[in-house]
Amino acid sequence: MLDKAGLKPIVAGNIGRALTEAALEAGPDNHMVVELSSFQLKGTTDFKPQVACLLNLYETHLDYHGTMEDYIASKAKLFANQTSEDTAVLNWDDPVCRQIAREVKASVMPFSIKEELEYGVFVQPSFSVDVPAAERSIVYRDSQGSIQRIVGVKELGIPGTFNVENAAAASCAALTFGVSIDTISQVLKEFKGVEHRLEHVATLEGVQYYNNSKATNPTATIKTIESFEQDVILIAGGLERGMDYMDLLHVFQTRVKGLVALGQTKEKISHVAKLAGMSQVKTVDTANSVQDTVTEAVRQAAAMAKAGDIVLLSPACASWDMFPSYEERGRMFRQSVHTL
Repeated sequence: MLDKAGLKPIVAGNIGRALTEAALEAGPDNHMVVELSSFQLKGTTDFKPQVACLLNLYETHLDYHGTMEDYIASKAKLFANQTSEDTAVLNWDDPVCRQIAREVKASVMPFSIKEELEYGVFVQPSFSVDVPAAERSIVYRDSQGSIQRIVGVKELGIPGTFNVENAAAASCAALTFGVSIDTISQVLKEFKGVEHRLEHVATLEGVQYYNNSKATNPTATIKTIESFEQDVILIAGGLERGMDYMDLLHVFQTRVKGLVALGQTKEKISHVAKLAGMSQVKTVDTANSVQDTVTEAVRQAAAMAKAGDIVLLSPACASWDMFPSYEERGRMFRQSVHTL
């Protein structure tokens, strides 16, 4: 959005490029767009963003933080040095974000998909109301109470309720920098996503294959599964972090047709699938190479699928048991799909 508006963004941080390196190239006309993890925020002292966005807070990374309180405190450091001249973009549907809003000194710009807001970006009618998706729009209500339509939910370039949340958050940030509604709308319609985040890989014999390797915790996987109306064959599993994965039980009962599990957590996740009554459950042992393991998982999933189904890599786990990164995991999945 900033790029379309001519604001010369430089993207850096946890998304791949070191912020310290990118900052050396930044000039007075540039806008730094930075993704920061809780690990990185935990060690900050002077970081002061002009606009700071917090999308949600779910239980994760506790093997590093130890407690949920430490995880929340690390995320909240995003706002620690902001002043009233800055903006905090917060998810009004998340109770922890609302709690953090009480403490920040910045001007709060909320977004919501579940309720109509007196100010901010929200979905109208909200997802709390049972209406056809085609009737919903993302809208902006300014400080004077005037409402402007940004884009229809069905017009978004990528599917999923969580992507509606992402679109609302991005709209808040862009509006803060003076980007026009027309520009925001155009970008939201044209944007087709990025690698490893619900990335459409191929459609083969009527089956659609999606790479969501970035989903490194159960909550992310649940949100992804719920974004599809079709039956899902899920490929999941990865690094063991002491979780029981029972959070997946409901979507396994209601939304997942089959499971192929791999990695250190394959037995735990397949156990939950069996508790859910799923009849198509396979585990894949590590073969001669990691690529062979992923290829076999894709073949097993393809064998369960029929035209109209979704084969989804959404691991619900970190990648480090088998792969150097979630990106490499996603690339191997893509390669395996193209060998079918």
